[in-house]
Amino acid sequence: MEENKAAAKAMSRFKRVSKKLDLVYGGGSVGLMGLVSHVVHRGGGHVLGIIPKTLMNKEITGETVGEVKPVADMHQRKAEMARNSDCFIALPGGYGTLEELLEVITWAQLGIHDKPVGLINVDGYYNSLLNFIDKAVDDGFISPSQRSILVSAPNAKELVQKLEEYVPLHDGVVAKVKWEAEQVELNTSLKTQIAR
Repeated sequence: MEENKAAAKAMSRFKRVSKKLDLVYGGGSVGLMGLVSHVVHRGGGHVLGIIPKTLMNKEITGETVGEVKPVADMHQRKAEMARNSDCFIALPGGYGTLEELLEVITWAQLGIHDKPVGLINVDGYYNSLLNFIDKAVDDGFISPSQRSILVSAPNAKELVQKLEEYVPLHDGVVAKVKWEAEQVELNTSLKTQIAR
């Protein structure tokens, strides 16, 4: 499968990042992210896997490393991942990867967070997506300033450098403090409902 070739290249390039990184991810032990979790853990980084209880049997089939935090559902998973992350990085992937990537880009566009969002574009894996985004800018659906929310590089080392240089965008967005206060209220309500 072509995706597996891109994933293998992304993995080999990820291993070349010289600095110690921590990882917050979806908590599975399978697939590319399962491999990444092992690489980060072996490199001395803290690994936090956040996984919905209903997916634990499907996505944890082998040895997990670091801390695994079960949550109620996918929405809570993404909220917890976002809360515990300093940035977001997408490796080659499928629907789930695209959904999560576009959601954190949208959150940045709305001002929900000001964390950098990047993708590792191994062998041009994401060229079509980047072309689509550029066309959306050209056609007026995405403002040119908001195009800079997403950064990309062909390997992890270059991407980490770009993410460290990232300057957040603040043009007409919802106040982050207001959003966080609303989320705290919503999470409290959800925890009460789950406890019932």
